[in-house]
Order: sequence, then structure tokens, then C-alpha cells
Amino acid sequence: MLPLPSGCLLGAFVQRRNRFSVEIRTAQGSVWIHSNNSGSMLGLTRPGAPVLASPAANPARKLKYTQECVWLAQTAVPQRPGAEGGPQARTGAPAAALALPTGHCRDSGFWVGVNTSVPNRMLEAAFKAGRLPFAAGYTQLTREARRGQSRLDGLFTAPGLPPLWVECKNVTLVEDDAACFPDAASERGRKHLRELMDITAHGERAAMFYLVQRPDGRCFAPADCIDPEYAALFQAARECGVEMYPFRALVSPAGVDLGATLPVRA
Repeated sequence: MLPLPSGCLLGAFVQRRNRFSVEIRTAQGSVWIHSNNSGSMLGLTRPGAPVLASPAANPARKLKYTQECVWLAQTAVPQRPGAEGGPQARTGAPAAALALPTGHCRDSGFWVGVNTSVPNRMLEAAFKAGRLPFAAGYTQLTREARRGQSRLDGLFTAPGLPPLWVECKNVTLVEDDAACFPDAASERGRKHLRELMDITAHGERAAMFYLVQRPDGRCFAPADCIDPEYAALFQAARECGVEMYPFRALVSPAGVDLGATLPVRA
């Protein structure tokens, strides 16, 4: 579990001025908070939606809080014909854990984690806890490991085992029951896939660690309708031996925990 710190702030989404700053309305008034999510956050910028933000570790920072997660109401989630309830209904509305300011949505729904630093921290925490089957036998994890002119999120090493390079991605989009990445065209994401393909071509292991920070996706797939080039590279990378590991995250006001793996849709 990656716990959220004490002193978190709960407010209602007002606007996203740019990719780095979000305005929320709290019981004390309007507050601008930091967002580290460079994606579109498609479907997660609905006016009035509850937003949970954590206090900045640096008290001198201009924006005193960082956006952690957004409450997605059940009524905002497209339902399959005949679908009722589902995992969304079991997550607990924010009012059950935190006092919502007047006017906030109290519909059933679920939290969606939007902090893009969480997958990297989860990779390390899960490795130390022995919860990454694909890294079994490895004894050391180097964060932000350099390879030539590139930098990848993690490098697992151990005597007698090939180096295992890992890139982490945060997933917040679900379409047709599939958790999808990316939610905006991503040249950086395409670059990482090419780098991982080059790694496997040199006889080392390479993997993508996708952390799906919402409970309703039943499988994982590249978002071909958003970035068809990324989707094509994803399939090519799989064929080249790049390992794909989508994990569900369990998101709550208490923090984020690692759930089960999701199947990759062919």
C-alpha cells in the first residue's frame, strides 16, 4: 500500500487551466492545485466532480497540494447492456470516508488515481514486498536507470539473470470494458516502446508496467483510436518479446494498493 499523507484536501473540480494546474472548490473557497498528469484525463474533468489532493512535501512550493484522484460517478460511466452494479458499486462513495463540501456529487462510483508518480513508486514498493512475479529472483532495483542517451523507470538486476528494464505508465481511461493507454497521442510513449524493443534485440529483458488506477476495466488494450501508432508499436513490441504487465490498482482515500493483473486484449 502507498498511503496518502495526512492533511489531504477534498474539493470539487472547477477547471484545468493547463496540464500542471487544476482549480477546485472547497468549503474554504477556490484553491489551485498541482497536476503532474500530462495526459488528457479524458472523462475525468467534469465540473463538480470530487477531487482529492495531497499536501506538498515542500511547504515553499507555489501550489500547496497535488492532485491524487478524481471521483467518477456511476452515472458518468457508460454501461454495457444488461450490466448492473459491478466493481464500481463496491468502492464506497467519498462521503463515506471524507466529509464532502456542500454541493458535491454523492452518487455511487469510484476513485480514479491520476498522480503519474504512483506507478513508479508502486513498482518499487511491490518489488520490496515480493509482489511482482515477473521480477522473481531479482535482488536489486535501480530507479531512473540510464541506457545510453535514454532513461527508463526501473532496472532489475541479479547475479545470473539478464537485466530487466521496465517502463511504468499510469492508466486512467476505460473504453468498452478495456483499460486503455494512452489517453492522448504520446510520442514519449512511442519512444519508450522502441527503446524496449531495442533492449530485447540485444538479449536482455524488457517490460511495460501499466498501473490501471480504476476498477472497471476487465482487460487492457492500447488505445488505437487515440494513438494508432502507439497501438501498432505495442503489438510489434509484444512480438519482439517485450513483456506487458497491466496491474489493477486499488484506489481509496487511504492510498493505493496493488491488485491483480489484467489480461491483454488481442
